[in-house]
Amino acid sequence: MVCWFPIVNISSAIFDCSAPDLDSCPDESLPEFAFIGRSNVGKSSLLNMLSGKLDLARVSTTPGHTKLINFFTMSKRWRLVDLPGYGFAQGARKAKFKFNRAVNDYLKHRTSLCCVFALLDSGLPPQEIDVEFVAWLARNSVPFVLVFTKTDKVTPATVQANIAAFTARISGWFEKLPAIFTCSAMAKHGREELLGVIDEAMTAIEAESGQAPQDAAIPAEDLAATGRKVSTQAPRKRRPDLARPW
Repeated sequence: MVCWFPIVNISSAIFDCSAPDLDSCPDESLPEFAFIGRSNVGKSSLLNMLSGKLDLARVSTTPGHTKLINFFTMSKRWRLVDLPGYGFAQGARKAKFKFNRAVNDYLKHRTSLCCVFALLDSGLPPQEIDVEFVAWLARNSVPFVLVFTKTDKVTPATVQANIAAFTARISGWFEKLPAIFTCSAMAKHGREELLGVIDEAMTAIEAESGQAPQDAAIPAEDLAATGRKVSTQAPRKRRPDLARPW
């Protein structure tokens, strides 16, 4: 009998390594899901909430603390990737979109990368460096979803207004907007929805590979009963250099 263990039931979260460049990254035997955002967007707190471990990612009072690409193996099935933040330059007069060479190479050339979770502060109107980063993802055909963080810090009306303003800025670049999620590490909101994105991707990967999935897929009617949304987004095109080993 095959038992279904959903992604939300993470059985283990193990630190793999910190990589200063693409060549130092671990092998590409597991699907990877990367998280990135402007410094001080609450990334470390979010990663700790998703993993269920308070100390998975270091929460620093100094924005821009993460300098290396950090890899964590989750339930021995997939990797969570903590990418350095962008746009932080202490003392800079004007914030500009930029990240280091390692992040650029990882996002453009890592064949095991399945999806990027682009984190945005829900309490702020559209920030130019965030808009520029999303434009870069789109130009380079990197699959991504948008995640608006820290929803506990502001009113729901403010969150919705900022989301609407951001999507208005980017709507002309897409035939269909990328999926949008909200979360709060403090209020423990959004965990199942974000892990559901990974669950859906893993199910598709296992079906495509022809391998017997470690977790049996949930029938559509049962999935609907859980209250979790079934994505209606059209399948993303594979990146030209994609050659996954599974």
